[in-house]
Amino acid sequence: MTALQIIFMGTAELSCASLESLARDEQFHVAAVVTQPDKPKGRDLKLQPPPVKSLALKLNLPVLQPERAHDEKFIGELRALKPDLIVVVAYGHILPPAILELPRHGCLNVHTSLLPKYRGAAPIQWAIASGETETGVTVMKMDAGLDTGPIVSQRRTAILAEDDSSTLHDRLARLGAELLAQTIPDFIAGKIQLQLQPTEGVSRAPKIKKEDGRIDWNLPAKTIWNRLRAFTPWPGAFTFLAGEPKPHLLKIWKAEPVEQSGKIGEILTSDKNGIAVGCGEKALRILELQLEGGRRMSAAEFLAGHALNTGGKFE
Repeated sequence: MTALQIIFMGTAELSCASLESLARDEQFHVAAVVTQPDKPKGRDLKLQPPPVKSLALKLNLPVLQPERAHDEKFIGELRALKPDLIVVVAYGHILPPAILELPRHGCLNVHTSLLPKYRGAAPIQWAIASGETETGVTVMKMDAGLDTGPIVSQRRTAILAEDDSSTLHDRLARLGAELLAQTIPDFIAGKIQLQLQPTEGVSRAPKIKKEDGRIDWNLPAKTIWNRLRAFTPWPGAFTFLAGEPKPHLLKIWKAEPVEQSGKIGEILTSDKNGIAVGCGEKALRILELQLEGGRRMSAAEFLAGHALNTGGKFE
C-alpha cells in the first residue's frame, strides 16, 4: 500500500509528539514539515529554532519556514508536493483558503480541548483556570474559522488536582498524537461521519498575558488555586508582599485551598505547613514560592530566612 503523502505544520513543543508519531508510522510519508521562522531568544538574542524544526531535522525531514502562510511562493512549494493531507498542530497562524483547499483530503487539526469549548490559543490554561475537571483533544477538519471546523474524533482525560498547565500539556500532547494516528486511516477511507460543532457550549481561550498571573486575593481561594495551576509555569502566579522601600515580588509555585478565613490578602498563619493567606472566600495556603531573584523553595525553607508576621499583607 502506498504511504499517505502528508505535510505537517506545527511550531510549539505541543506539536512534537504528533510529528514523531506520524514520521515513525509506515502508513504515512511526511513530505515536509512547515514551521515558523527561527526567533531570537535569551540575553544575546541568538536565533533559536522552534521545537518542531529541531525534531524534524533529527528525523531527517525537509523543513519549510515561511514568514507568512499567505506567501504565494510558499503555497506553490506546498502544491508541488501534492499532499493527500495536511496535518496542523499548534502552528500558530491561521491558514488561508489556498492552503485549506490544497490537499485532496483537506486539513486536519489537533486541538487540545473538547470543542466547541475553549477555542483559541490557550485551551489548556483556560480549562484549568475555569475549574474544569475534564478536558481532552479534538481532531477536526479545518475550515476558515478559528477552531470551528467539524469534529472528526475526540478523546477525554481528567484534570487532576495535581495537574498544572505543564503536566496537562504533556499528557494532551501524547493523547493527541495517539488519536491522530488512529483517526487518519478511517478518515481517509471515509469511515468517519463528521459532526458539526454545536452552537451551544462555545467558549474562548485567548492568548495568555503576563498580567493574567497576578493573584487577585479578592477571588475565592479555589479560583485562585485553579488560576495558579493554569498559569504555572508561565507566566507564573505572582503577588507582592508589602515592605520597604517597595513591595517584594513573590512567585507562587504550589498552594492549596484551606478552611480558614480572614481579611483579604492578610497572612493568617505562617509555619512549617505553609503560609495561609485570606481570600475573598476561605484561604490559600502557600506551599512553594520564590522571591524575585531567588530560588524556588518550600514555605518552610522560605520562612527560615524571611520572617513573616501574622497580619502582614499581600497585595
